[in-house]
Amino acid sequence: MSQSKITTLSTVKIDHADDLYKIVDSLNRTLKEDNLMFGLTLSEDNYEKAIFTIYRT
Repeated sequence: MSQSKITTLSTVKIDHADDLYKIVDSLNRTLKEDNLMFGLTLSEDNYEKAIFTIYRT
């Protein structure tokens, strides 16, 4: 079994918007073959903020 190493390239806290997940989904579908992955989570301390993260897989 090969193990993949996931490296965080960038993390930024941004204002939350309802459609942000659509951008993240599009980026993941488009750039998967380039070994990039994108994540979006709500900030634990402020639900009006989201945390956007870019990973290299």
